[in-house]
Amino acid sequence: MTEKEKCQKETDEAYMRRCLQTARGGLLRARPNPSVGAVIVSADGRIIGEGHTLPYGGPHAEVNAFASVKAEDEKLLTDATMYVSLEPCSHYGHTPPCCDLIIKKGIRRVVCGCIDPFAKVQGRGIERMREAGIDVTVGVLEDECIESNIRFMTFNKLKRPFIILKWCQTANGLIDDNFKPTRLSTPLTTMLSHKLRAENEAILVGHTTEVRDHPKLTTREWYGPNPERIVLTRETTIDDILKKLYDEKKQSLIVEGGRLTLQSFIDRDLWDVIRVETALDKTFTDGTRAPQLPENTEAVKADFYGRNLIQIFRKNNFIMSTDRFTSRLSQTDDYKRDMLIKKIEHAVEHMTLAELEAVSYDMFTKGYIEDL
Repeated sequence: MTEKEKCQKETDEAYMRRCLQTARGGLLRARPNPSVGAVIVSADGRIIGEGHTLPYGGPHAEVNAFASVKAEDEKLLTDATMYVSLEPCSHYGHTPPCCDLIIKKGIRRVVCGCIDPFAKVQGRGIERMREAGIDVTVGVLEDECIESNIRFMTFNKLKRPFIILKWCQTANGLIDDNFKPTRLSTPLTTMLSHKLRAENEAILVGHTTEVRDHPKLTTREWYGPNPERIVLTRETTIDDILKKLYDEKKQSLIVEGGRLTLQSFIDRDLWDVIRVETALDKTFTDGTRAPQLPENTEAVKADFYGRNLIQIFRKNNFIMSTDRFTSRLSQTDDYKRDMLIKKIEHAVEHMTLAELEAVSYDMFTKGYIEDL
């Protein structure tokens, strides 16, 4: 990679971070749409417009970014670069296609954080912009951009909600005191649990937990909507619940207990994140054992809150770049595999040696190829 390419990479990443920061403004209000950030940068490196996705049915991030551009800066758009954390849409929904607006405004270059997995997009926005002569770069801070909308990504890729398993345990791995309910969370960690509820759309407990604990499962200690309350009973199955949530376009589910319910999700590999709170200053002589963490987990985060520790676990292969690349070339996509390969081969034939080296290095760093 040349010094010029390194400089461009650093610049692209800096503005993409701004996109991600801007996207947080629509985090709780945009769903079921993804929360996207868009930033427009003039040729002299000045941000002349930015915006995020408004509540469902409202304008997307790109529309709001263009709307924020001052009249005197409109003339700068033809030499500007638009950064957007997710591929611009290419279909008519509640709003017109954002890629058409970008083309109409005459933007010179577009930098996308990641491809949109939604069935009506999946690369079509990128292809349409390229066909219009726009220079499009894809994959800048890709993992961070996917993570920012991981619920939306999981929902569209796996056809089920993003599932968070959550429990609180003692230092010796018990979730109750001699089989009787007990509070292990502190006021602060309780507030964080309610924050998590506000960020997700449904919450589930088993029948025994419902009868024994009578949990409210609300966001009373945090600002935000209460998630849909679900109780798993003998008359309902996990599959029924997940299908119902998918049909309702609810993209996330917290499973809070009890042990058998949590373990049933683990045994079927139906989870994306496991959140374990441990009261390090508490041990009980007997009680219900906490669920067994699956073997394919790794701790990705650990935070102390007084004497309580909250750990976040994910699967070892969580958002692998190679998996995403394979999915882009999937036979089920409307973009036929053979057509894509032919386009890639045609592009390679017309590349200079320097361009080939740059592409090879990029694919190597993302894990698409093993050696240079």
